[in-house]
Amino acid sequence: MLDIKFIREHIDLVRRGAADKRNPIDLDQLLALDASIRPLQTQWETLQAERNSLSKTIGKSPPAEREALKARVGAIKAEMEGLDEQLKTQKAAFDQLMLLVPQPARADVPVGKDDSENVELRRVGTPPTFAFAPKDHVTLGESLGIIDIARGVKLAGSRSYVLKGDGARLEQAVLRFAYDFLIGRKFTPMSVPVMVNEEAMTGTGYFPTGRDQAYLVERDQMVLVGTSEVPLASYHSGEILPEADLPVRMMALSSCFRREAGTYGKDTSGLYRVHQFQKIEQVVIGPADIEASAALHDELLGNAEALLQAFELPYRVVYVCTGDLGQGQVRKHDIETWMPSRKAYGETHSCSTFYEFQARRLQLRYKDKSGQNRVCHTLNNTAVASPRILIPLLECHQDEHGRVTIPKVLRPYMGGQERIG
Repeated sequence: MLDIKFIREHIDLVRRGAADKRNPIDLDQLLALDASIRPLQTQWETLQAERNSLSKTIGKSPPAEREALKARVGAIKAEMEGLDEQLKTQKAAFDQLMLLVPQPARADVPVGKDDSENVELRRVGTPPTFAFAPKDHVTLGESLGIIDIARGVKLAGSRSYVLKGDGARLEQAVLRFAYDFLIGRKFTPMSVPVMVNEEAMTGTGYFPTGRDQAYLVERDQMVLVGTSEVPLASYHSGEILPEADLPVRMMALSSCFRREAGTYGKDTSGLYRVHQFQKIEQVVIGPADIEASAALHDELLGNAEALLQAFELPYRVVYVCTGDLGQGQVRKHDIETWMPSRKAYGETHSCSTFYEFQARRLQLRYKDKSGQNRVCHTLNNTAVASPRILIPLLECHQDEHGRVTIPKVLRPYMGGQERIG
């Protein structure tokens, strides 16, 4: 959420930022509501002060004046109740609009309409070439007996799957390696709820705009998270942290759930786009310092790149354009890993900086050296997400016999096993 004072003072910037993100918002209505609320609030406060002053004088006033004073206090009370209703209605409309205002992108973010206009920054590693017809991950997985999509669909419907045997072991090896890797880089491991209240979803910016993507546990007014970013970023909500504690580096391995609304007919086969998956997320809470946030962003991105290099996978890094940014993201880099069956790079990681957007919603602050309370900055990035990462792992490391070579760093997590098949 943006500060309304910032919106008032930088309305042209906010208006242009919303247009660049292709995120329509009626800023004129927002400003009109803001302008109407402020005099009503001032009027209410003036009446309250008068009522308090009169109430104190009633007992000290001559009997002949008391009834008139009581009548005035009663009239003020009635007037305040009327103002209360007006304020309640207008504040509700104002608050709803404030939740929809997108944060302008950083000045260097490329302007574009969608992911087709993201800008490639670099490629690392060379996509493999095969002297045989390579198999896709589903064909490989089924022939090796490690992926069972048919029974996954039988159990849970479309976009479901089962990993078994070495498939389940490979997934765990990937997750365990990434977990240990981040601990080595001073991230605090957290085990967090994956079913949260709506305040956490709103606080992190996934509600109200992303509500159609979430699985709702409506009977209990709870939500299944699509990423552990939600409970991690919300962990210190409503708190004031000492500046000396920043940055706070957290990571969590969790199940994640996404409805994939609006993707009918898209990526329907295989493990690319599924409803339930495992993910290790990196989240950082930092000071309100743009340069510090830039350094932390690079750190998170570097962690993900180091993991892909350890898995011996070729990838590219793209700078995400404005039209492909989320509502609260000020900048984002995607990492796309080579997937032979797609004959293209496919997104496996997203690294995002939010500045104050999430923290202001979450009332997440810190006390700086001067004793002033300031709103934190938040950042996040995928460390690894499965089963999507299994696509390049299986496809890039296959041989002509339909076997899969296990990357060296994962072998200790699989009892020294060198290949599947």
